[in-house]
Amino acid sequence: MKMSDMGITVKKTEDFSEWYTQVVLKSGLADYAPVKGCMIFREHSYAIWEKIQEVFNEKIKATGHRNVYFPMFIPESFLKKEAAHFQGFVPEVAWVTIGGDRPLDEKLAIRPTSETIMYATYAKWIRSWRDLPIKLNQWCNIVRWETEATKLFLRTREFLWQEGHTAHATKEEADQEVMEILNAYKDVIESYLAIPVLTGMKTENEKFAGALYTTTLEALMPDGKALQMGTSHQLGQNFSKVFGIKFLDQNEKERFVWQTSWGFSTRIIGALVMVHGDDKGLVLPPKVTPIQAVIIPISYKDVDENLVLAKAKDVYEKLQKRGISVVFDDRTEYTPGWKFNEWELKGVPIRIEIGPRDVKQEQVTLVRRDTFEKIAIKEEKTVSAVAELLEEIQNNLFNRAKKFLEDHITSVKNYTEFKKALKKGFIRACWCSNPTCEEKIKEETGAAIRLIPFEKEEPFSNCVYCQKEAKEVVYFGRAY
Repeated sequence: MKMSDMGITVKKTEDFSEWYTQVVLKSGLADYAPVKGCMIFREHSYAIWEKIQEVFNEKIKATGHRNVYFPMFIPESFLKKEAAHFQGFVPEVAWVTIGGDRPLDEKLAIRPTSETIMYATYAKWIRSWRDLPIKLNQWCNIVRWETEATKLFLRTREFLWQEGHTAHATKEEADQEVMEILNAYKDVIESYLAIPVLTGMKTENEKFAGALYTTTLEALMPDGKALQMGTSHQLGQNFSKVFGIKFLDQNEKERFVWQTSWGFSTRIIGALVMVHGDDKGLVLPPKVTPIQAVIIPISYKDVDENLVLAKAKDVYEKLQKRGISVVFDDRTEYTPGWKFNEWELKGVPIRIEIGPRDVKQEQVTLVRRDTFEKIAIKEEKTVSAVAELLEEIQNNLFNRAKKFLEDHITSVKNYTEFKKALKKGFIRACWCSNPTCEEKIKEETGAAIRLIPFEKEEPFSNCVYCQKEAKEVVYFGRAY
């Protein structure tokens, strides 16, 4: 393949949608599947997902959660038990109606989410306060038959996610669970993916169908659109009453459990691409990239190639011993320049160049993917320098994205200002708390209330739409 075919041919700032698609395909993250609206997770993206799984598993296992797996087929009668929940999902459910060559007695939904099948089982497992809490999580695939235009990672008919489902004796315990998980998500997204988020509550219109309330994490993409990075729901006793999930408390009194559900999906990999990528391809944060550094030996004619290769291999082994994920690219069929472009496209944080001059001067050359800065380092300091640089890159990516987020929150006082700010990012505005205003704004502009901040802010104007007295400050945005 020619480098011209392999490289990104559009600028991120000029054609964001095409840029995104090219980066995802050409970097080897994903490919289109034979089934319309589905995608193939290639090894590069799946390794990122595995890293995210590893980090999140460590967090939830430390707080007593355990992983399980429930069937992907859900009887229609289960979904129908919770009317609001069913109505929220029915337009995008894929159904199985035939088994082999025989019609099924009851339609089976292909898992759009697992509340109903899990809670029917919880009703069998829970009898006493001693059985609580139940704190289960599953990593699985989800099918939602999208009719809108699909986009790799961001909107596909099948995607991967984790979904947690817990049951508690009291509302207070369930409330605490909701916030603990939201904070765990925030740490994974900000500390590992280097993507800053706003957190808060969804409105009644935007909350999860069947929930008491929904908390959310919202990130801002470079095109000014929001991306929901994860949600954590307080389900109250809605599902426990429908599915009969009851327990005897310590006073032998029968009570319904309080429940939560929470999840994030592989769309966060799409966010990773959009937030950090540039005109050369991916830029991956060191904490989630499958490859943290690549060593590229450079040799010329009339130079002892073995000296360069020996030095490169020595550096490779030392970095491996330190626990740094490193590749030694000693392929001879490609030029160093071709390799530079390939690894830049794949987003590897650090390139280590070792040529004859480096061997002679007992040094290596480090190149940062985030800034393209070249740094000559004494050979004996290579390992510590690479480790420090990885941390610097991680911090720089987060700080850069945080500055972008902060610079793209616009406060407005009226609807004229609101419409002018639509493409700039999040819109901070005052709202009267009337769902009609919320619905009208969404209908007329495509912007929804992304969240109500946890820390209540004093209204600074009347309602942005109706100009009546405002009750709260909220954040609007168009979204993926």
